[in-house]
Amino acid sequence: MTADELTVAGRRFRTRKDYEAALRDEEKIKHIKTEKDLNNPKQLYELFSELKSGTYRFETIVGTDFDDEIYEKVEDLKKRGITPQNAGQFCSAGKKKKLSEKKKIKKENGEKNSKKVPDKKAGIADDAKLRRQILNELQKREKRRKLIVVLASLVAVLCFGYFGVYYFFSARTSMDYETLASLKGSDVLSTAPGKNEVSLHKTGFQLPDVLDEYKTLYEKNKKLIGWLKIDDTNIDYPVMQTSDNDYYLEHNYNQEYDKNGSIFMDCNCSIYPRSTNLILYGHHMKSGKMFGQLQKYAKESYGKEHAIIQFDTIYEKSTYQVMFVFRSQVYNDNDIVFKYYQFINANSEEEFNYYMNEMSILSLYYTGVTASYGDSLLTLSTCDSSQTDGRFVVVAKRI
Repeated sequence: MTADELTVAGRRFRTRKDYEAALRDEEKIKHIKTEKDLNNPKQLYELFSELKSGTYRFETIVGTDFDDEIYEKVEDLKKRGITPQNAGQFCSAGKKKKLSEKKKIKKENGEKNSKKVPDKKAGIADDAKLRRQILNELQKREKRRKLIVVLASLVAVLCFGYFGVYYFFSARTSMDYETLASLKGSDVLSTAPGKNEVSLHKTGFQLPDVLDEYKTLYEKNKKLIGWLKIDDTNIDYPVMQTSDNDYYLEHNYNQEYDKNGSIFMDCNCSIYPRSTNLILYGHHMKSGKMFGQLQKYAKESYGKEHAIIQFDTIYEKSTYQVMFVFRSQVYNDNDIVFKYYQFINANSEEEFNYYMNEMSILSLYYTGVTASYGDSLLTLSTCDSSQTDGRFVVVAKRI
């Protein structure tokens, strides 16, 4: 079977194994749709709850797409004021409306049958009146039809425009990062000595030399902080960092607007001196760009096959091994709960062990990898639509 044939639900897969997993997901989705009416608010909320609780587990991006679809449908219900508590009322209201319409029709038919047969003159007048009514109704329908055609055309233009812009940014992003990857190790722009004279966090000491491999990229954009790569995946990107966590949500390495954003490091982390835990963020793009495929780590077999992560800072090369994989969320400031995104520096062994224990409890499976106080960690974080403000997290230990 060729690579072009390894396609399920519009998604192309690299290996036969991933393709078969996608087929399983597709069959599971078909089964769900036979069991649940997605146009029924009550059943839609029930399905959403089951997805959140893990009743249905998907293995590939095909399942993630379906998960996203259900999430968007539920969000639409909420905007219309339909909640899990009143969803049943909306369903019953529809039935009552149909019953009332049937009664009305029966009543009208009964009234017509009870009327006396009109005389000939009255019949002629009624026929003329009826023809005028029919003509008026046909004219109204024709106007509505034309209006619908115009509106549909406008919607089609907007949709094509949206997808055109989307694929433009997607294609540009792919080309840009292929170009950037080719600049690794290049000396095209590396005429400066490579000292990073500005630090986001510390001053008053001499920083190390930038690695030769990254000097050209660093000279192009001094917000570059490193490079992230996971073999046999599309994750092969520069990592950026600014004084806030907003800018690179919608900008690429070239500082152009880009809905894909960039992979970026939490503004509170420091690569020199090095924080205990370096947290990297990236969008969960449906195209698979950025961290769009990170949720594949939810499957234990995938985690074992892709256990090694390469993350170089601009000062040193490092390799990490996956330790924890879990789902979490962004909590309110006053919520007393473990917040993985606040774990940046462990000031004591007791504090470090607390963080390790909390992540171990959340982890979807046991990897056998452990860490002790003094080890360096790397955390990859992206959005997860299975819950409100959800996050999917992979934590690895430097080896």
